[in-house]
Order: sequence, then structure tokens, then C-alpha cells
Amino acid sequence: MASRPSRATLSKRMDDMVRTIRDDIVSGKLNVGDFLPSERELGKVYCISNKSVRQCLDALVSEGLIEKIPKVGNRIAGVSDGNSVTIRFGCHQTTIEEADLGTLISKFHKLYPRIRVQPMMLEHYVSIRQSLESGIMDVVTVNIPNFNEMIEHDALHLLEDQRPSGDIYPYLNKAFTHEGRQSVQPFLFSPVVLCYNRKHFQESQLHEPDSSWTWDDLKQAAAKLSVPSERYGFYFFLLSCNRWPVFLLQSGMRLPPEDEPIRLYGSPWMEALRLCRDTLLSQTNLPFFYEEADAEKLFLQQKVSMIMTTYFGLNELRKADFEYDIAPVPAFENPKTLLVSIGLGINAKSEQKEASQTFIDFMTSYQAQLSIRQRTLSIPALKPAAEWMGPETMYRPIRYPMHRDIVPTYRMYTDLNVTFEMLVTIINEMKLYWSGLESEQAACAKIDVALEELRRKKRQEA
Repeated sequence: MASRPSRATLSKRMDDMVRTIRDDIVSGKLNVGDFLPSERELGKVYCISNKSVRQCLDALVSEGLIEKIPKVGNRIAGVSDGNSVTIRFGCHQTTIEEADLGTLISKFHKLYPRIRVQPMMLEHYVSIRQSLESGIMDVVTVNIPNFNEMIEHDALHLLEDQRPSGDIYPYLNKAFTHEGRQSVQPFLFSPVVLCYNRKHFQESQLHEPDSSWTWDDLKQAAAKLSVPSERYGFYFFLLSCNRWPVFLLQSGMRLPPEDEPIRLYGSPWMEALRLCRDTLLSQTNLPFFYEEADAEKLFLQQKVSMIMTTYFGLNELRKADFEYDIAPVPAFENPKTLLVSIGLGINAKSEQKEASQTFIDFMTSYQAQLSIRQRTLSIPALKPAAEWMGPETMYRPIRYPMHRDIVPTYRMYTDLNVTFEMLVTIINEMKLYWSGLESEQAACAKIDVALEELRRKKRQEA
């Protein structure tokens, strides 16, 4: 006879069941009218008794997510009240886990039963500006590149004004403010950080990373941590514009003003781009994968000892069965890191602006932001929630509060005096150089020409 799970294990399994079904409904994997598997099948999937399954289903019924059909089963519920208002919420699939979105929307529905939130999944290549212009969505998630793209295309009129909150970190409000007008309410944020496997460091008799580390320190540690045909010492997704610009930021150089020529060869930027390549490719095998999330997947499998990631990415490590921690990214010339942030904006074309604002106010309230702090590894934008200290219900890196101490190192890609389109252009031209198929001089010459062309086009459009 199988032994009964402990109370903590049972609670975790039940929470997993509720959370998974809730997230599947929010993400659209389960649609209105779909039936859930039988109670017996759910019990097998989550390794819990039928009684526990029924308790989980009762919780979902109380949230209005499912309805019990006698002698038939449990069906995904729709909106039965004709007086209800529906707001369409455009967000990325990753936001569901990063913010525990299913839980937040369920809490919102309980507080505001006449406002229903219909999430609409966005693809990462979709332009937020074009999504707003289409009028399909009422509320959208907006990151810093999205926001700056709208500035560049003179499209901020597509977003309703937001009232700055004094409890939100000021640098986040600033990131979504242009010419004195805040158009997006900050929701989540993260600096780019270093994440490492503590066991691997102990086995290799290495001191754990700290704020004094340089990239040379990292390369030396990576060489000792690397095990041929078993694991890499260090990895990050080289083509991610949320990773490699850290090296440019640390160079201390900005792109020259428009009235000055661009000459990258021999500049601090070229030194930074060379360091970026050498740091990753100095290992025995070339660690090339296809997606940014591959870094966290490799780390979870203990196939890499150190990764460059974000607090958002740490959510991918929730199932890790080993201890890991975080540290500031190593320094080059200047100890700087990239700030990544997600905000919420209201479509100026929305016919449900009042309900949309109610939703945003809830999502940035202390109740919702504290839920993010306690149930995820993301950092909420609301300072009192982000800095909450209390009993933890999940594994959290020892240095999780580090984000408060490294605020002076936060920078955005706009501090480089470049547009996001320019970053994409640089990375496209660097591929051949990083692959060893083009010289530094040739790569720099191509980048110079491409960036000057982008500037010329911008002047013509102005």
C-alpha cells in the first residue's frame, strides 16, 4: 500500500492542480464549454485522492472558472450575466507564469464579478503599436522596447494617460514616461543577473560569485566548472537583446550624436563585443541553442553551471531539486546591467476604459503585487510588495533581495543612444563576426553603414 503524502506535499500537489487548470483557462488552452478530465484521471495526474481533487474543483467553481454539470462532469464556465463587461487583455504566454496571472485574474473576478477579463496571447514578434491600432485589445502588456518603439513612431496617443504611483519604484515610472506624460503603469521588472549552481561551485572548490567579479573571473571559473561532454561552465543566449547589450552598457560608450560620424572599429563598443564573444566561446564546445529560454532549461538539467538571466527567468527554475543563487553580472569597465520591465497600458480606442482602468489599478495594487512577490520569483513594481519580508512558501535564492542593492547599476538600452531597431541591426551584422567568418574591421564597417542608413531614414520621416 502506497504511503500517504505529507501535508506539505499534498498541499503543493493540490496547488499545482488548481494553478495548472487556472493557467490553461487563462492562456486559452481550455476554452469555454470544454470539459475537464474525470476526477479519477485528475487524481492520477496530480497523485492526489478523489476527495482532494473535489476540493480543488470546488475552489475553481468558487472562482467562477468552471461549473459542475450533474452526472456529466466539470465544464469551463462562460459569462452568464448579460450585464457583465468584458475587457480583452493582450499579454505574452510567458507573463502567465511570471506574474501567476491565473491567480490574479481569478482574484479580480471575485472582487469585480461584473468585469470579465479575456486574455489574448501575443506573439513576441507582434508589434504592440499595431495591436493597439487594430483596436482588438483593451489592455496590453508593454515592455521598454515596445514603449520606445511607440515614441519613435509618434504613437503614444494610442495609450491612455496613467497616474504615477508614489509606491512604485521611481525609475520604473520614469521608464514609461515621455515628455512629462506617463502612458504605462509599471507591473513587473528585473535586472539582468548571474545565476549559478551552488553545488557545482562547492564541488569545484570555487568561491561563489560576488559584486567584485570581472568577466575574466567568470571565464576562469567557467573553465573549472566545465565538464567535457557533460556540462558547460557558462551560457547565455547570445542573440538575445535582453542579454548581450549588457556588454555595451559596461563599456561606458554612447553612440555619437547624429551630427557626428559612426566609427566602431577600435572603439570601446568593439572591445565589448569582442569580450561578449570570447566570454561565451572560450569554452571547449560551442554552446549554441535556438531560444532565450534554453539557458534556464539547460541550467535546470544541470547541464550548465552559470547563466545570465533575469528574475523572470528564475520562474523556469521552480522545479529545481538543487540549490542555486544569484549575483550581479560581472563587470567590464563599469558595473552596469540592463533593466527589463513590463507595464500595463490602456488602448485609447477601447470602449471599456473605466473597466480597463479598474483592472490595471487592481493589478498594481498591494494585494495583487504582494501575491506576485509571494507566489513567483518575479519582482513586483510596487516597492512595499517587492520588499515584503515574511515566511516563504517556495524556494527562493538567498540573494533574492539583491535587486534593491544594485539599483545604481540599472541602465536601459536607450542609455546607449540607440533605438531597438539599431540593436537588432547590430546583432544581425555581428553574427558572421561571432561565428569567425568575418573580421572585426569588416563587421564594424558594415555596422557603421547600417546605423547611418537608419539615421538617414529617421531624418527623412521626421
